[in-house]
Formats: sequence, C-alpha cells, structure tokens
Amino acid sequence: MYYRENGQFKSSYRADQQIFPIRQDRAFIIGLLLVAFLVIPFAASNYFLQAILIPFLILSLGAIGLNILVGYCGQISIGSGAFMAVGAYAAWNFGVRIPELPLLFQILLGGVFATLVGVVFGIPSLRIRGLYLAVTTLAAQFFVDWAFLRIPYFTNYSSSGNVSVPALEFFGLPVQTPAQRYVFVLCFVVVFALLAKNLVRGAIGRQWMAIRDMDVAAAVIGIRPVYAKLTAFAVSSFIIGVAGALWAYVHLGSWEPLAFDLNRSLQLLFIVIIGGLGSIVGSFFGAAFMVLLPVLLTNIPTMLGLPLAVDTASHIEHMVFGALIVFFLIVEPHGLARLWSIGKEKMRIWPFPH
Repeated sequence: MYYRENGQFKSSYRADQQIFPIRQDRAFIIGLLLVAFLVIPFAASNYFLQAILIPFLILSLGAIGLNILVGYCGQISIGSGAFMAVGAYAAWNFGVRIPELPLLFQILLGGVFATLVGVVFGIPSLRIRGLYLAVTTLAAQFFVDWAFLRIPYFTNYSSSGNVSVPALEFFGLPVQTPAQRYVFVLCFVVVFALLAKNLVRGAIGRQWMAIRDMDVAAAVIGIRPVYAKLTAFAVSSFIIGVAGALWAYVHLGSWEPLAFDLNRSLQLLFIVIIGGLGSIVGSFFGAAFMVLLPVLLTNIPTMLGLPLAVDTASHIEHMVFGALIVFFLIVEPHGLARLWSIGKEKMRIWPFPH
C-alpha cells in the first residue's frame, strides 16, 4: 500500500523522464545516501568498512564500466582487469614522478590512460564481434600482464615488482582511516553512477543499445558504428581505470601485477552477469552478491557447527558461483536487477494481479 503512484501526475516531459519518476523511489534513494554518508562511517566497524563495503563499492564502479560496454553496447570483453591495471599503474606513476599532483588528478589521469588503451584494443571491434572480440580483449589482458611484469619503468625499477602508495591526502584532508577511505570511494561511486545513468538515458546510450540489438539496422538508420563502439570502449575503460586506481590506492595500498590478472576480469564479468546486463543498479546487486557470498560461505558452516577447511570452502565457493551463473543464464538472463524490477512492479499494482 505504500508503493503507489496514484496522484503523482507528470505535467512535462522532463518530469516524466527523470531518473526516479516515482516519489517513493526518490525518497528511498535520498534516505539511502543519507545513511551511507552520515550513519555508516560512524556506526560500522573497521572490519566491515575495509573488508566488505570498500571492495563492494569499487567492484560496483568497475562493474558499471563493464556494463556500459557489455550490457549496453553488446561488446563482449574479458580484459577489464587489464584496464584496471593500467588505471592503477598510471595513477601510481603520476604520483611517484609528480609528487605535488593532487590525489584526485592522479586517479582521473589513471582513468584517462586506461581510456587510451581501451580505445586501442577497441579498434578491432569495428570489424569483429562475439567470441572473436572476446579473444581480442583477452589478448589485451595478457599483453598488459606481460608489460607490467617485464618493463621495469612501470614499477619505477622495483626489484620485486611490488609497488605501494604513500599516505593519502585529498586536498589537505587525510584519507587514512577506514571511514575516511570509505567516504572517499563512496563519493567517486555516486558521481560516476549518476554520470553513467545519464549517459545511457541520453542519445549516446540509445546508440549503444541500437548497436547491441542489431548493428546493421543501426547503421541503416544513421548511427555510426565506429563512433558508438569506440565511445563505449572509451567510457567503459575510463570508469574501469578509475576503479582500478581506487582498488590499488584505497583497498590494497601495496600490490603487484597479479592483483589485476585474468581472475579480476572474470570476477567483473560474473558481477555483470549475475547483477543484470544493461542495468546500473544490477552492477551494485552483482557486486554485493560477489562480496557477501564468500563471507556467508565462510561463516555459516561455522555457525552451524560444521567447520570447513580453507581449501574446501574455496572449492565450494567456486562451485556455488558456477552454479548460480548457470542458474541466472537459464532462469533469469537479466539477473538480479530484473528480479528487483519485477518485485517493484508487483508492489505498484498489489493487490491486483495485473
């Protein structure tokens, strides 16, 4: 009874096309943001912030970038870990070689360099598609892994290949405690999620979806496939590069190239599949599922008095992930976001069946 839109009249196209046209949705999002900014930093424990919320937010940001490319434009990519690595190492190199450069600019420049690399490896998408494009992005993953392992300039000639960041400051404000790091990451996620949502709702988003549905028909009606595909690669790589810089700077602090290997690419792809292709909110659902499931699989057997070995729990985790991916592909290809949408529709018309 509380989720109705009776009496909520729209008197303009702008009001009808806003992101949250229903008043209850707007109130929910505002309340959620207030809790996220004003309550959680003070109420949550350091473990919850550092081990769950910060990885959840950064993975959500990376999934948003990948969803733009895979979900909205239909270009299969399994090289997102490479673009995260480019963003992380580019930001770190700017910080090492230009120490006076502010932290915000380091992270954004990491995203810019990830954009350049993404566009280079996106050029083959103008001629190939499907599995062949996936192989091309896989080549990007292998090439970037080799470059950061074998070219010492990228790691500032570190003998071990391991790099670390100094104490973080944002225009004079410290970003050191888990609460400060959480708020710092949350600001990035909110801004980029809003930008991505507006992009996919606009003209460029409609071009991406037209290319995804049928690129030949899109070209016939005047959409330029070259422009649409390359902009999708550019925007996706930029967001993923920023997520990579945040993952390295805020979550890890010290890392090596293996932190952004093929497993990271597959993790982001699984997040998009489970959360929902072509859905911004699905990126958050998929990231929450990916972060919380290992915690639940570790703690539930212990709570039930069934302690499991670490290797056994790891194997069970992979089995559950694989089974759920197959389940969502068969039962609900649009993922958790579609289930959320169906639930909202049911609430809007309850108690009527249709």
